[in-house]
Amino acid sequence: MARTSTIARKRASAAWRACLLALLILPAHLFAAAPGVAAPEPDVATTLRQQGLTGATWALVEPQRVRIGAAGLKDARTGTPLRAEDRVLVGSIAKTMLATGVLRLVSQGRLRLDQPVTELLPGIAFDNPWAATDPVRLRHLLDQSAGLDDARFSQVFSRKPTPDTPLALAFAREDGRLRVRSRPGTRMSYSNSGYTLLGMVVEATVGQRYEAYLDRELLQALGMRDSSFAYTDQHRDPRLAMGHFDDGSTHPIVPIYLRPAGQFSTTAADMARFARFLMSDGRVGGAPFIDPTLLRGMGRPTGTEGANAGLGVGYALGLFARDRHGVFGHCHGGSTIGYRAMLCVFPQQQRAFFHTTNTDSETADAGALDRTLIQALGLPAPTLAAKRRSALSLPAWEGYYVPAPNRFASFAWLDTTLGFVRLRREGDGLRLLPFQGQPTALTPLGGALFRAEGRTQASHALLAAADGAQVLTTGTQSYQRIALWKLLALWASLAAGGLGLLWLMLGGSMRAALRRLRRRDPVFAPWLATLALLLPLPFLYRQSFLQLGDLTFGSGLLTAVACALPVALLFGLWRHLRLRPAGIVAALDAVAMLALLQWTLVLAAWGLWPLRLWA
Repeated sequence: MARTSTIARKRASAAWRACLLALLILPAHLFAAAPGVAAPEPDVATTLRQQGLTGATWALVEPQRVRIGAAGLKDARTGTPLRAEDRVLVGSIAKTMLATGVLRLVSQGRLRLDQPVTELLPGIAFDNPWAATDPVRLRHLLDQSAGLDDARFSQVFSRKPTPDTPLALAFAREDGRLRVRSRPGTRMSYSNSGYTLLGMVVEATVGQRYEAYLDRELLQALGMRDSSFAYTDQHRDPRLAMGHFDDGSTHPIVPIYLRPAGQFSTTAADMARFARFLMSDGRVGGAPFIDPTLLRGMGRPTGTEGANAGLGVGYALGLFARDRHGVFGHCHGGSTIGYRAMLCVFPQQQRAFFHTTNTDSETADAGALDRTLIQALGLPAPTLAAKRRSALSLPAWEGYYVPAPNRFASFAWLDTTLGFVRLRREGDGLRLLPFQGQPTALTPLGGALFRAEGRTQASHALLAAADGAQVLTTGTQSYQRIALWKLLALWASLAAGGLGLLWLMLGGSMRAALRRLRRRDPVFAPWLATLALLLPLPFLYRQSFLQLGDLTFGSGLLTAVACALPVALLFGLWRHLRLRPAGIVAALDAVAMLALLQWTLVLAAWGLWPLRLWA
């Protein structure tokens, strides 16, 4: 899936009957080049070679025609060429498909956007501090603004799910409550879990599995006869292209718990049909299918802090509003094991593009194919938002900001400590300095809006939250100002703990090698405990990365040695107090034990220690 699919990518990563309405959705003649129209053909093959990608299928939608094509290989092992009619996986573009199905149910009056999710899913409870005034509603799930965690290891990396695993089992380890980390509806925070709940909403509403219902009621109606929400793999469907990694290796498709968020197979032609529908008036065969107001609302954020501040970028009803490569469109990307994909529609110009590559690459330029297809579409460049003096006192906004909320709740400590950004005044604008990224100038556009380099319109906004906190938002990620002393405390804790770990592990090993470490020494047990942290590594390395979220010998051993470490440190400190060894080395041993102990306690307070990958 998209972007969860993003946690680890190294060693990794049915056909439907034609219906009478199919030709009404997208007449076959639109797939032929229109006579007399001169348009550049996308040089996808060159882009693949330059980026080291195995293969790609693509579609270009224009007012009078659709162009589809393929380049590269379907399977690098056999050298089979990839064809335009081959089926592919698109990862999180499944969210856009699912959102469209939900909007169909809303258009039929079977669901309401403002409906509380607990009314639809009584078995799901939220730990929501704002429940009295702001319960999690259907719209919040569609807009990725429910404040939910994205996903846990056990929901993504597991060999346990089957194609028929009930969706509710994805939340079996939540103790019956899903934590809401920001006021619902105010901040976008990407969540695969949220879209899995949407799949459960569909099933609760229609009384059957969401895959079968949406295949019949949505895809068949749209003429997408080569697409399906159902699980498939290369053994079940020979037309399905094989997924690859940077080194050319392949990995079979496997079932996932969060399948509504990332399970969808399709073709370039079907995605062209879907893109055409997204830019339509919502009618199918002349009859209303989806309320045009809802259809126009896809990719047009509303109600969030960023939207209220004037940002046009963000997420709404299953699509991102995206300002990239000199054009502004409504898009959704996706990634899953061995695949990456992108869908973008430009309703005003009635143009769209889709592509998927059967390579889940960590080294390729993710925007290379986007640029190739945008150039082939000949989209007009939007007017650049003009520079205007900011209404804010910029020095008052200088400082450090941390993700609020961050995407993965389990990594809150990591994202706060190392994922911060800094705002610094620069002339009449600002400079954004991410700790893990390239700095960028923010040009003021008037009010509290700013435009980053390479963007055509407002990309950032500064605002005061309801609780008075200073917030920097991009429409898709919010950052809240943090006092520098709090960051300094976290950095000091990390540095002290890391140095303490190195002293005990490496220093103890050197003394042991020189026969200067005795069993009765206070540091002996802590030294063994730090070495024990290495024991799970060979077992974790030898198991499939898809088992990282399962309770295996390796993950169980990791938790055991993590639990043993603070116990050994306390024992060592007790021995030190009792024996009172003299000398600078003994003093440094005590300092190292204290430093490492405080770090484990800090990590425990943030829910990161002991490491329980299956929890």
